[in-house]
Amino acid sequence: MRRGIAATALVASLALAATACGGNDSGSDKADGPVTITWWDTSNATNEAPTYQALVKEFEAANKDVKVKYVNVPFDQAQNKFDTAAGSKGAPDILRSEVGWTPAFAKKGFFLPLDGTEALADQAKFQPSLIEQAKYEGKTYGVPLVTDTLALVYNKALFKKAGITEAPTTWDELKADAAKVEAKAKVDGYWGSTQAYYAQTFLYGEGTDTVDAAAKKITVNSDAAKKGYGTWQSLFSGKGLHKADTTADAYAHIQEAFVNGKVASIIQGPWEITNFYKGSAFKDKGNLGIATVPAGSSGKAGAPTGGHNLSVYAGSDKAHQQAALKFLKFMTSAKSQETIALKNSTLPTRDDAYTAQVKADPGIAGYQGVLAAAQPRPALPEYSSLWGPLDTELVKIAGGNESLDKGLGNAELAIEKLVPDFSK
Repeated sequence: MRRGIAATALVASLALAATACGGNDSGSDKADGPVTITWWDTSNATNEAPTYQALVKEFEAANKDVKVKYVNVPFDQAQNKFDTAAGSKGAPDILRSEVGWTPAFAKKGFFLPLDGTEALADQAKFQPSLIEQAKYEGKTYGVPLVTDTLALVYNKALFKKAGITEAPTTWDELKADAAKVEAKAKVDGYWGSTQAYYAQTFLYGEGTDTVDAAAKKITVNSDAAKKGYGTWQSLFSGKGLHKADTTADAYAHIQEAFVNGKVASIIQGPWEITNFYKGSAFKDKGNLGIATVPAGSSGKAGAPTGGHNLSVYAGSDKAHQQAALKFLKFMTSAKSQETIALKNSTLPTRDDAYTAQVKADPGIAGYQGVLAAAQPRPALPEYSSLWGPLDTELVKIAGGNESLDKGLGNAELAIEKLVPDFSK
C-alpha cells in the first residue's frame, strides 16, 4: 500500500482522462486483429512504473494477439476512480488492486472470480496467506503481485554511534535507544507517524484490532486498543522522540529526515526501499537496518500485511477477460516477479521468485525476514475504510487537540456507521 505517497503527477492524470477504459470499449479491436485490454497500474510513476511498462512490451512481443493499453493511475485516486468507472460499466479490464480493495470490489460484483482460470494455474506457488487475502466468500478475486508489511527501519551507523548493537524488540527499549541516540549522535532516535495504518502495529501489540470481524464487534475503543494507542501516543514526546507532525506533508517530512540521517529510526514499508537508497544516509545499502516492529505489552509484535493483487473487471466481455487472464499469468509468473523485485526492490508473492539474486538486495532480504510477523487482514469488505475515521482522529490526538478517549470515541461512532451490523 502506498500510504500517504503523493503520486498525483499531471501526466498520469491527463493520460487517465484521455484513456478509453474497459472491455466494453473495443473500438480499437479489429475482428481479425489483436484484442486491446486496458490496465490501470497504481504503482509509483517514477520508481516502479517503468519496470511494468517494460514487462508490458515483453508480454506483447510474446502474445501478438493481445495489446495492452497501459495507464498509470495515482494510487491515492485509484480506488474512487475505479469504483466510479465500474459502476458505469466503463472500468479497465485489469486493476492493480490494493489488497484491502479486493474484497470490497468483489462484494460489489466488479471483479471476476479467478478460481480455475489460467491466472491461478500456479496457485500452489504463492504464499497461502496472500491467496487467502485475495478471497471473498470463498472465491479468489486477485492474483498476488507484490506484498509488503511494516518494519522498524533504522540507521546502523547512528545506532552504533549511540552504542546500540541490536534493534529494540519492545517499545520501552525503543524509547531508551532513542534517548541514547539523541545524547550520542545528536539527532532524534525515532519519529512516529500519525496515520492509522502505521498505528495498527500498536493494536496488534496488545492482541487486538480495530474490529473483531469473526465476532462482528467494534473493538477500536476497547481497553486493549486504548492501551495500544496510549503507547503510540507516548512516542511523540520524550528524549530522542520527535514530536508529532500533523501537517499534510508529514509522510514526506519523516521519510526525508530518515534517508538523510536526521532521525535514526522510523516505521516504514518496502515500497520505500528504492527511495532509502537515494538518500545520503544509505549510499551504502548495508547501513539500512530492518527489524520486526517492537512488541507491545502482550509480547506480540506484528504489522498489517499489505500489497497488491491483479484483478479482472467482471464487466469486460469474454474476449477481453481471456486476454486479461493471460496477462495476469504472465505478470505474476516467477520470472516477472523476479524482474520486478530486482528493478523495484519490492517483495515477490511466490517463493520461487526469491532467487539468490533477489535476496542479494539487503532491503528485500530484510523485509522478507519480517514477513513472518505480518498479520493478514480479515476478509471484510469495509476493513480498509475503517482507517479513515482513525486518520481523522489520531492526528488530533497526536497534536494535543483532542484526548485519547474523545478521539477513540469519535472513531467508534464513525466506524459503527461503516459496519452497522457490528456491536460495540
